[in-house]
Amino acid sequence: MKNVRPQLIVLILCIGSLILILYSPLPPAYQEDQQTYRANYHFTVPDHWKNDPQRPIYLDGKYHYYYLYNRDYPQGNGTEWRHAASTDLVHWKDEGVAIPKYTNPNGDPWSGSVVMDSNNTAGFGKNTLIAIVTQPSADGGKQEQYLWYSTDKGTTFESYSNKPVLPNPGTADFRDPKVIWNSESHKWVMSMAEGTKVGFYVSSNLKDWTYTGSFISENIGLVECPDLYPMRANDGTYKWILGVSANGKAAGKPNTYAYWTGDFNGKEFNADYSEPQWLDYGFDWYGAVTFEDGNSSDKYNHRYALAWMNNWDYAHETPTLREGFNGMDSVVRRIKLQRGNNGNYHLVSQPAEALEQSTQATDYFRQIIVNGTHPLPITGESYQLDADLSWSELKNAGIRVRESQDTTRHVDAGVFITGGYTYVNRAYTGHPDKSGQYLESKAPIDVSKKKVHLKILVDKTSIEVFIDDGAVVYSSVIFPEPDDKGISLFSEGGTAIFRDVRIKHLNLHS
Repeated sequence: MKNVRPQLIVLILCIGSLILILYSPLPPAYQEDQQTYRANYHFTVPDHWKNDPQRPIYLDGKYHYYYLYNRDYPQGNGTEWRHAASTDLVHWKDEGVAIPKYTNPNGDPWSGSVVMDSNNTAGFGKNTLIAIVTQPSADGGKQEQYLWYSTDKGTTFESYSNKPVLPNPGTADFRDPKVIWNSESHKWVMSMAEGTKVGFYVSSNLKDWTYTGSFISENIGLVECPDLYPMRANDGTYKWILGVSANGKAAGKPNTYAYWTGDFNGKEFNADYSEPQWLDYGFDWYGAVTFEDGNSSDKYNHRYALAWMNNWDYAHETPTLREGFNGMDSVVRRIKLQRGNNGNYHLVSQPAEALEQSTQATDYFRQIIVNGTHPLPITGESYQLDADLSWSELKNAGIRVRESQDTTRHVDAGVFITGGYTYVNRAYTGHPDKSGQYLESKAPIDVSKKKVHLKILVDKTSIEVFIDDGAVVYSSVIFPEPDDKGISLFSEGGTAIFRDVRIKHLNLHS
């Protein structure tokens, strides 16, 4: 370099600096300014990747929520447990990683569940938080269950042993342990996803587990993320609910959360009916968890639920990757058990109460009569819309949201009267499904009532629709153009009457 002219050296340094600027990652402040797909009121991962939620636990006035997080996505693999906390299930504060990956010989931590050991059954101290977690063991990647414990109120967890508390019994699929305390048997009960069945295990100390029985599912593929809990129905009857994340597409069913009502005798679950019901009919409500209301002394009357808003068929097809993150959850729902007119029991859902407290403004229309298309004189990208829809003679009616100015792009939610079903159709806007198979989701409805209530939650990249009392819910990811914010009412084949149309504009960040 000593023979190179000084002017040339300066030129080379300038060019090198320019290359570094052009090819270096954008600074965080600039990325934040350019974000267009970060949800306004849904939980999103701060960066990189998230998938399965872990059941939140209530401690010291807060819900502590853990989820599978990959800090190396999309270049590297392996998940760990990241932690967030909330007092109202709407506003969340990031608390960092609680169980880091690859810190013991057993691989990265997958899904599991956290319990509070109030009676010190495991010997780590009263009120210690215990996590039973699936890890793929070092000797061949077998899925086995390991114990982690926290003595700092869930901020960090320590590995109890490099040996599993529940070894693999010789099956390829052995994961997602969900642990509860059974007050009748005074034992811990674990539900385990084992291929097409759910296995049940009991323990007195969270370290030694005994197999007691299983429940075998049919026609819904591999089951994941099992869920077991008791509830009291609106008629006072107590029922146990067994839930799983499952894929019913081959049988024309959803790919979300299947559940059965029935009885659990402390060892086995006996379903009222072999055919499952579904807690969501959309395309993007997977890995769901339910959990108790920490502010209520009545833990049987209702509980909460949330899920990962994505689908493994297209999990990586998201424009949010340009902004450095991929991962969002549904809103938290409040679920109840109801007895229907046919005598069967089913779960109903509504958005958590605290969500409406984030209302920034409200638009209201007492009655709108529609024959064709009726654009509303308002726009929005993040809101809750409620409307009572009724008709006499009609083919199809509903509401279009995230509509473009030329009306060619939109998402439709409504009722197809001649077909006897409600639906959500995302075919006319941006969406992650390149196959074109998962565009319209639908579920049957009794159209003889000639009325339906629609509750529609819209955010930057999602739509969630609650039909009537919430016995049918749709959750789907969408990616509209940023300026597509129109709202229209429509009818086909007759006149529709929309009453009490109320739009509550929501924004957690203002």
